[in-house]
Amino acid sequence: MKKRIVILGSTGSIGVQTLDVVREFRDEFDVVGLTAGRNTTLLAEQVHEFQPAYFDSLAHAESTMLGASRVDATELVQRYDVDFVMHAMSGTAGLPLSEAALSAGKTVGLVNKESIVMAGHLLKRAATDAGGHIVPVDSEPSAIWQCLIGEESRPSKYYITASGGAFRDREWSTLSDVTPDEALHHPNWAMGPKITVDCATLVNKAFEVIETSVLFDAEFADIEVLLHRESIAHAMVRFPDGSVKAHMGHPDMRQPIMYALFHQERRALASSSEFDPSSMGNLTFAPLEVGTYPCFDMAIRYAKEGGTHPAALAGADDAAVQLFLNGTIGFTDMLTLMERVLAKHHPFDELTVDAAIEAADWAGRETMKLANL
Repeated sequence: MKKRIVILGSTGSIGVQTLDVVREFRDEFDVVGLTAGRNTTLLAEQVHEFQPAYFDSLAHAESTMLGASRVDATELVQRYDVDFVMHAMSGTAGLPLSEAALSAGKTVGLVNKESIVMAGHLLKRAATDAGGHIVPVDSEPSAIWQCLIGEESRPSKYYITASGGAFRDREWSTLSDVTPDEALHHPNWAMGPKITVDCATLVNKAFEVIETSVLFDAEFADIEVLLHRESIAHAMVRFPDGSVKAHMGHPDMRQPIMYALFHQERRALASSSEFDPSSMGNLTFAPLEVGTYPCFDMAIRYAKEGGTHPAALAGADDAAVQLFLNGTIGFTDMLTLMERVLAKHHPFDELTVDAAIEAADWAGRETMKLANL
């Protein structure tokens, strides 16, 4: 029987790559629904090719989605005829859809970092209560997950690797006048604009530290970020006997996508090149020094505060990145704005999904306000 899937954010980088995989394994997947933002041209092409019964879009698009019915994304991820939800959206708006799918007992391939950052423990509880499952697709958490399969011993250390992003060879003090185009020029990965900017500030790596803490019940003190320019080792775990297991491969998101879609069964993708360790040359690893990436340091500080602070962090980051990409503020202004917003945040008495959403929304509005918008 075919696995019936929904892809949230089908026109983004991960959504497109998910459909690349589906295209090669058409006999094993039935695309039930696709959702997108405002790229209705590409969405219409995807609907035409994969013939989903349902779609959703931020833009008016019914006339171009012949054969598909418009269904709200929240209703779509809860449908009885959906087995797997690939959550490939970026940003804080992804949390309600994560909760809806997991509360309906779905298996969710989670790329959306913000969902875990904002309310990861609550999502895990919702999944447990309803029989749903969180499957990490984000590259580094997926790599850790793959390293842990078959292991009975709990790791003593989790290593997350970071390429360093577009400005890894420059000092923070020199980045005030860099352009969005420069920030979007990642040395190793091809990704969407939001996450690529987060790679340049290393906020994405702080989010991955939070993901690792939540998904694998790891203490912050047991998680270390290593600068690894080559992006070949995606994560490593150290066990009590001192041995280290690493997940290695080309910087290609289709591998973790496939691992999630086929639920730990490894398949060959015809369009992927084989990984040859002998051709990789030297691999380098270095500790992440405090002060090198001040946005990372700030994000970790507020992550450790817990409660609704991480949600406010995610909301402020969403808005700050948008302002930078729009040319409204400079690159280093993102740090200044986020710090000012988070210093004003009064955490809610209790962390709920609604409280996390409200905190993120408040932080986004406050960031815009402080930018004089």
